[in-house]
Amino acid sequence: MAATELGDYLRARRGQVTPAEAGLPTIGLRRVSGLRREEVAMLAGLSADYYTRLEQGRERTPSAQVVDALAAALRLSEDARAHLFRLAGLSPRSHAGTSARVDPALLELMSMWPHNPALVYNRAYDVLASNEIADAMFSQWQHSKNLLHVVFTEPGARSFYTDWAAVARDAVAGFRHGYGQAPDDPRIRAVLTDLLGASPEFAELWTRHDARRKSARSKGFRHPEVGTLELTMQTFDVRSSPGQELVVYHAEAGSVSAEALALLGSLAVTQTGR
Repeated sequence: MAATELGDYLRARRGQVTPAEAGLPTIGLRRVSGLRREEVAMLAGLSADYYTRLEQGRERTPSAQVVDALAAALRLSEDARAHLFRLAGLSPRSHAGTSARVDPALLELMSMWPHNPALVYNRAYDVLASNEIADAMFSQWQHSKNLLHVVFTEPGARSFYTDWAAVARDAVAGFRHGYGQAPDDPRIRAVLTDLLGASPEFAELWTRHDARRKSARSKGFRHPEVGTLELTMQTFDVRSSPGQELVVYHAEAGSVSAEALALLGSLAVTQTGR
């Protein structure tokens, strides 16, 4: 029987947990970098045979108790645990396609933030809307409306993001999380197929099976007109359109980055002629 997404995910995750992290001894030569199958089974209170069947796709219907035990054994975050439950068929997946319509009230709100770049994107990472200062911030990528394509296929992205490797990891993990919610969405599958063929770095990160939502964090940019920006990113679900997320950036008050954002806002007004 062919392997399943559930089996692939379990295999990838146990490869990223060391025996020391799991509280297991590391005596002797090990052929794997992470946990062995029998170690995961022991930690989860399962038989090694049953766990092996899960990884190999010969068992596809674990109970919620089994999945919960596996999530604990593999030290999964809340987002990763939710992803595991979805793969096991124990939480609903979205059957709605990616929506391209952005609530007009949200668009009006975004326009009222002259110093806060804001974007709305869907599970496929297609940018659906942006305010003026975001357009100025990402001006060199206006021809590309997909954030994953920008990160992995635009040559200038590696210098635009001060920590490209971290941005790339987070982008793939966020995309994997959205893919887990709507794996049959044709647009998500199209983006996945394109990037697996276009970017070896994306393909390698995809095999890690990291799945997590975006969260508040600092992000660095090198803008060609205003210099280096260190911004905090906040992400919000758009309740009026499930599957859409709003990202808003801001700088610490009185910082050099805040001054750079103010300059960027002035440039945005000049460029639009307002």
